[in-house]
Amino acid sequence: MPTYEYIALDRAGKQARGNVAAESASAARRVLRERQLHATKLQPIAESSHRGGLSWGKLFKGRRRRAVLEFTRQLATMVEADVNLTDSLAVLIVQTQDKQLSQIIQNVRDQVVSGEALVDGLKEYPDWFDPIYVSMVRVGEVTGNLGRTLKLLSEYMGKRMRMEAKVKAALTYPAILVVICLLVVVVLMTFVVPRITKIITASNREIPALTQALMDFSSLLVNWWWAALLAIGMLYYLWHRALATQRGRMVFDRTMLRVPVIGEILRENVVSRFTSTLAALIRSGLPMADSLQVVADVTGNSIMTQAVRRSRERIIAGADIATPLRESKVVGPAVAHMISVGERSGELETMLMTIAESMEESADLSVQRISSVIEPVIIVVMAVVVGIITFATLMPILEVPNLAGG
Repeated sequence: MPTYEYIALDRAGKQARGNVAAESASAARRVLRERQLHATKLQPIAESSHRGGLSWGKLFKGRRRRAVLEFTRQLATMVEADVNLTDSLAVLIVQTQDKQLSQIIQNVRDQVVSGEALVDGLKEYPDWFDPIYVSMVRVGEVTGNLGRTLKLLSEYMGKRMRMEAKVKAALTYPAILVVICLLVVVVLMTFVVPRITKIITASNREIPALTQALMDFSSLLVNWWWAALLAIGMLYYLWHRALATQRGRMVFDRTMLRVPVIGEILRENVVSRFTSTLAALIRSGLPMADSLQVVADVTGNSIMTQAVRRSRERIIAGADIATPLRESKVVGPAVAHMISVGERSGELETMLMTIAESMEESADLSVQRISSVIEPVIIVVMAVVVGIITFATLMPILEVPNLAGG
């Protein structure tokens, strides 16, 4: 749905700014009139800047999620303390440090004041409030347990962010080592080797094969670096286009799950995300079929998404959800059996939370083990590469003692 940026006047003549999602400009003006706002300026926001492409919102996604988490915690506290929703939002408009989120809260509050539900305002900003957030808030409003639902939502968001932070922290140091290794090799090949090459070629002596290969590669890198960057950019573009297709995404996800060690960690993360999200939605009171529909879009793996959708179809038909999950090969037999037991015993929510905690601990330990192994391996590889470059450049010099003076 398109989003429009507006400048409007309220009944008191005070200017208001914000965004509104509507099918058309006329529909956007109608929404503003319902909020008792008269639009003086209305223009569409480019789709690329609102949702797709490389936007600042995506670059600062972590900061945005932390801001939403803090907003949710504070709103839950005030609502549970029986503070009026509009008053709670008014307080958070001033208290929220993120200016963009503060403006969004202002827009949402305007809609609430005009008689709309909280969820109707939140769903207009999908870059800030994802389907899980919107679904749980909707259930909280319908059941009259908005405060409790917001508290559950903040706990879920905090738990997911802590898990992701652990994984990122464990992989940060190895990533830094890889970048340093590449930079060292590039500096050696583009600055050091060409200078030594001049000395070697000036000697008019036979050049060893290893040294010649190094010189050729260095020359290629220095003279054709633009072609290398162009090729990398083209490969990235083709890869991105392939992943944009359903078949390409499924092939990629299936291949990644089969990669030794890494595939197991990805599987544990996918299962953990699925079980914890489904448990949170069920706990909030969302029906199973609706919960599976929401979860299907946030699993992070197309194979798992397909399995969850089949599970939803089976639930609607009156069957179990464990069988499609087991057939997907993403969920292991033991986990599928636990889900089946939870279904039969009526304790599915508890069983899902148990599985999620187990998967999170297992994934955390696996990442720590891999990072502890990768670090020395990267250092050794870096030492070997630098050693080969050094040896190749020194070979002809060592073979001709008077080369430096020639």
